[in-house]
Amino acid sequence: MFVLVNLKAYPCDPVAVAEAAHAVAEEHGVRIAVAPQTAHLDRVAATGVETWAQHVAPLDHGSHTGHTLAEALTDAGAVGTLCNHSERRLKLADIDSALDAADRAGLETVVCANNPEQVAAAAALGPDAVAVEPPALIGGDVSVATADPGIVEEAVAAAAAVDPDVAVYCGAGVSTGDDLTAAADLGAEGVLLASGVAKADDPRAALENLVSGV
Repeated sequence: MFVLVNLKAYPCDPVAVAEAAHAVAEEHGVRIAVAPQTAHLDRVAATGVETWAQHVAPLDHGSHTGHTLAEALTDAGAVGTLCNHSERRLKLADIDSALDAADRAGLETVVCANNPEQVAAAAALGPDAVAVEPPALIGGDVSVATADPGIVEEAVAAAAAVDPDVAVYCGAGVSTGDDLTAAADLGAEGVLLASGVAKADDPRAALENLVSGV
């Protein structure tokens, strides 16, 4: 199971979270990545943790002030990027262009989607993975794998029907080891989470709990 921790714009110490994630990943042999604010990418990457971007612009080099160029992300130490998060939506054509940009820079990709229908559309664009995240559950205390397990199973089936090489991750409300186990039982190959770690008093303890069943 892949664990991707999105720090969003929460008031946490990105380096401290990254150090905790790296330690837990090494200790438990679990793949854990951290997606900080773009300005913190190099500091997070310096901890040795797998580092991801929260967004990539659907653009090539040129006159694009204020956009996040894929090559700049890799230069800062990112090895992957989220795309189309519920809090940073893109049009389908822009998702396609963002994936092209990420591929150009050698970044792994996860496209977020609200439901199985969107998962199928995203999978058709050829990302490395898609993540099903019902917006109503994002930031909450109940995992989608618990609140609506059917949507995870349907998302897995939808992606497999389009491209069996596209992995499916489970997001929204994930915070405990039970959530991770439930997601795996439903066919997900990874989880996305944010507040469960980024807002925790002890990020390392939160991560230890999360991977306890792996």
